[in-house]
Amino acid sequence: MAKRTHSSPAPADDQAAGGRGASRLIYGFHAVLGKLRRDAEAVFELYLSSQRTDIRARDVAQLADLHRVRVIPAEPERLDAMVGTRRHQGVVARIDARRRELKLADVLETIEGDALLLVLDGVQDPHNLGACLRVADAAGVHAVIAPKDRAVALTATVAKVASGAADTVPYVMVTNLARSLREMQEAGVWVVGAAGEAPRSLYEVDLKRPVAWVLGSEGEGLRRLTRETCDELARIPMHGSVESLNVSVASGICLFEARRQRGS
Repeated sequence: MAKRTHSSPAPADDQAAGGRGASRLIYGFHAVLGKLRRDAEAVFELYLSSQRTDIRARDVAQLADLHRVRVIPAEPERLDAMVGTRRHQGVVARIDARRRELKLADVLETIEGDALLLVLDGVQDPHNLGACLRVADAAGVHAVIAPKDRAVALTATVAKVASGAADTVPYVMVTNLARSLREMQEAGVWVVGAAGEAPRSLYEVDLKRPVAWVLGSEGEGLRRLTRETCDELARIPMHGSVESLNVSVASGICLFEARRQRGS
């Protein structure tokens, strides 16, 4: 499979850990365990609920100890305040957020083989973005691209929903999406927009070549300029009463159809 670039930039947390530079918080067992297994050196410290004594809590504490990551017992209320939600499952990690900001050119120049990219136009819900990153990771996507003015950043909620994919799939935020789509086209990437009114279904489109799938938010779809910049539009055949799918579900269908056509 084609080589991926390094992880995308993450928003810095207001507090740095022990003077070691900008940091951000991730939470939930999937996100924290995944980070410890893949990149433990980037974990500054781990906060574990003092009320968790179950096997999952012991496993994460043992893994942190193995990698010499400081474990700090904390009351659940403190964890709630740290991440702004009670859905942290009793585990929060402060990780290094000092990452080089990725440019689209960085991604395009390092892809080996046929590119597979996911472009999100107007996805502003962190749960949707996290789910899209998880799907993108499963499909072997080289990067997820989104406009800076109509997208959510990599928050702790995104990281939790993504179950580790926020640290494995590059997330590139661009200033001008239409210009970035043209940049992909100049690099030989065929840009396909998902649109319900398209004359052809995705099963009729050649996805064996380098492809960027472009999806809009549920309900609103693609913006006019984005739609006009695509090389072609394709629809997901709908056989029921609903008119649209959640963007992460639609992303999975489109990306895995590309994988099916490529025989991988």
